[in-house]
Amino acid sequence: MQEIAAEPGGEYILWCAQCGTCSGSCPNVQWMDYSPRKVIALVRAGKRKEVLSSNSMWCCASCHLCTVRCPKGVEMPELMHVLGCIATREGITKGGVSTPTVYRTLADVVNRQGRVHELGLMGRFFLRTNPLAALRMMPVGLKLLRRGRLPLRGEKIEGTEQIKAMLKEVQTIGGGK
Repeated sequence: MQEIAAEPGGEYILWCAQCGTCSGSCPNVQWMDYSPRKVIALVRAGKRKEVLSSNSMWCCASCHLCTVRCPKGVEMPELMHVLGCIATREGITKGGVSTPTVYRTLADVVNRQGRVHELGLMGRFFLRTNPLAALRMMPVGLKLLRRGRLPLRGEKIEGTEQIKAMLKEVQTIGGGK
């Protein structure tokens, strides 16, 4: 628990009163292995492996309904983000779920171009995970291309050097790993 509480955003683990308001407010709780309240209870009980190998933090939509309704002001999306960062850093995934790979790929694309380029993002993602899976997505991709919804080349924006410096600084202080 101390490891999580020491991370920026992890201090919320100490505030929770275990009332369950967060779980009752969460629109995605039905898809989570553990409800937000249960995630905090497991972390406090030292069940690190169970929490980090669950899908709960990846299902959080960061909608903040839980935060708005929480009587203690716990920022559950922040805490879920901390757990996701730790799982990503340690390469922990849930039954083939590639969310950590998506995070890393997204950071690489933004670092290169200063913004998200969907085609480049998905291309790099499939190369890192399963290149053959891209073939199954081709009909959707071609339809998007024909309708002008998926540009072939991503636009580079001004100020990419500042974005790279910012991302480098985030990594130096321990985020974005």
